[in-house]
Amino acid sequence: MVSLTQKTQRIRRRKQSTAGKKNKRARRAHGTPSFPLVPAATTAPAGAATATDAKG
Repeated sequence: MVSLTQKTQRIRRRKQSTAGKKNKRARRAHGTPSFPLVPAATTAPAGAATATDAKG
């Protein structure tokens, strides 16, 4: 006979996998959403110090 703890854990795992299944599937299918990159952070050289870094 299965213990109550095992039974509860299985039920919880099943509920987590079935809850929001359509949303989960849609997110998996479309991957990471596109978002704008900050142009100042990408064009500055790696060793460049900013005004906030100098004060700190």
